[in-house]
Amino acid sequence: MYLSAVSSKLAGSKYSQECVASIASSTAKFDGGRVGRRSLLLSSTVTTLFAAAVVVDTSDSRTALLQKYLKKSEENKEKNDKERVENYYKRNYKDYFGFVEGTLRAKDKDQLSESERGILEWLDKNK
Repeated sequence: MYLSAVSSKLAGSKYSQECVASIASSTAKFDGGRVGRRSLLLSSTVTTLFAAAVVVDTSDSRTALLQKYLKKSEENKEKNDKERVENYYKRNYKDYFGFVEGTLRAKDKDQLSESERGILEWLDKNK
């Protein structure tokens, strides 16, 4: 019963399943179907080693995947930061600049200050 539970956990590795199955069949034959202490210890040790090997393979692939994503994230950091700031400005300043827009458009271009011209340019660009 113990071996079948472990073998079901190791379903991803065909080699592990074959080893567990061979140990299970050899332990069932030992002592007329009774499992001895030595064979039980041996089988549990072997299954533990195979389980550890499967876990190491999985963690290596996860580590490689995480490294890939970290590298990609670092490469795109400036672009992502710029997009994040632009999105922040669009959400937070569009309402206010839209409110001010009516009075600014009514003025002559010569009367506008530099910041007011900047606001109008921003509104034209972000509509």
